[in-house]
Amino acid sequence: MPDIILQAEELTKIYKSGEKDLTVLDSVSFSATQGNSLSIIGPSGSGKTTLLGLCAGLDVPTRGTVSLMGFKLNVMDEDDRAYIRNQFVGFVFQNFQLLSTLTALENVMVPLELRGDKGVEPKAAELLARVGLGDRMDHYPAQLSGGEQQRVAMARAFITDPKILFADEPTGNLDEENAKHVTDILFQLNKEQQTTLVLVTHNLELAKRTQRILTMRGGRLVEEKILSTV
Repeated sequence: MPDIILQAEELTKIYKSGEKDLTVLDSVSFSATQGNSLSIIGPSGSGKTTLLGLCAGLDVPTRGTVSLMGFKLNVMDEDDRAYIRNQFVGFVFQNFQLLSTLTALENVMVPLELRGDKGVEPKAAELLARVGLGDRMDHYPAQLSGGEQQRVAMARAFITDPKILFADEPTGNLDEENAKHVTDILFQLNKEQQTTLVLVTHNLELAKRTQRILTMRGGRLVEEKILSTV
């Protein structure tokens, strides 16, 4: 039986909006096991990105618990949550979030350098070559296309050998051809490293490439569909 990497129980997030409470997430529970891939779909405003942020420890719930690698994120302070993220989590965002003053190679090296690791350049160079950017290592983000920037972001996400990868609309800013290329690389790296993948997307075709689809509506989890157990 694979290990449970992520366990969310009764996650609720309420924001104050003037005099009123705005519930953006309402009692959501699910889990993800090692090497499992799942997507979270639903209309804008359904709570998908909020759920992702809570599961990654970027925010804390109003109620409920999140366990990541057995650590309860909701009772930790920000420094401890940041440590857990740095040790176990990879991120891929819609807007790439590369550092504009660093080359592609330097961007990929950042997570390991933040850990204090030495001699990380060969591993970063190898990952860039894997995503087809072996000849673009010295280019800055502004010199790269959107698809190339997202491939740099993926190499950066996988360099720490994360136990879990959170991807928020990873193809949202890409044309169809680039989107397919990027997702092919994402699923290939994910399969090789046996990373747990949690993917937020509007793209149903992309969602169908994961093993499970969770559908959100109005802050609630309204459906779970299992596509594959392999």
